[in-house]
Amino acid sequence: MDTWTDLGQGPAGRAAGAARELAAEYADEALLNHSIRSYAFGKEYARRHGLAFDEELFYVAALLHDLGLTGAFDNHALPFEEAGGHVARALTTGLGWPAARRARAAEVIVLHMRDDVTAAEDVESHLLQVGTSADVSGLRVAEFDQGFVTALLCAHPRLGFGPAFLSLVEDQADRKPACAAADLVRGGVAGRIAANPLDRPAS
Repeated sequence: MDTWTDLGQGPAGRAAGAARELAAEYADEALLNHSIRSYAFGKEYARRHGLAFDEELFYVAALLHDLGLTGAFDNHALPFEEAGGHVARALTTGLGWPAARRARAAEVIVLHMRDDVTAAEDVESHLLQVGTSADVSGLRVAEFDQGFVTALLCAHPRLGFGPAFLSLVEDQADRKPACAAADLVRGGVAGRIAANPLDRPAS
């Protein structure tokens, strides 16, 4: 193994395995790969910046954070990140996590939609925000080693993720106009997704 992160393999243990299995069952491959890449980007960011974090908690949240966008878990009223938080609560209840840790898993998923949570305030939420933003719109991608990015995309290819994700977010915005996804759409996320350097060949 090189000096980068594990490129999405995640920690050992029952919780990580259950989160990966659940995500693989309900998310299509493009959405699953996004979740894995988000974890890998976040973990690599933490390594580069010397941030200590709860790897199991972060992995579970990263793998489950977009399940609220899937047909099985989409909620007619709740924003998708809140629905995903409930999925995390349900899974980790079955794993025997105590109430406070279950709440943390849900909180990390909900807060990943905000860009004002610092690492000092909540490191796992910050890492998930960094990881998802890098993968969705290319934010901070230039800060990562190009070899790491290339290896990550090879291990977990994008498979048309950008346009597919935009369609899911726009659907959320249409049906739930007060949600964070609607704010993303109004804020020009379509243009940022289209310009994502991860979807352009390296020069």
